[in-house]
Amino acid sequence: MAEAQLLPEIAALSFEEALNELEQIVRKLESGSAKLDEALASYERGALLKRHCEAKLREAQLRVEKIVVSAEGAVSAEPHGLE
Repeated sequence: MAEAQLLPEIAALSFEEALNELEQIVRKLESGSAKLDEALASYERGALLKRHCEAKLREAQLRVEKIVVSAEGAVSAEPHGLE
């Protein structure tokens, strides 16, 4: 599922907010206190939150690295100048 297809309330979360909610869901699921339907819904939301966090991390990585191709054709990444 692409970032644009996330629920609007998840897409609006910062990385830290989404990670915090994901951690709460994991703790709840690990405790085994939720009913099956509630656990499934939590798992599905957790999967969306995970995808959102991964997308945010990719965005951050792309902002701080740029791909460089040497004269010999070797590909590497170097820090991006974020002045």
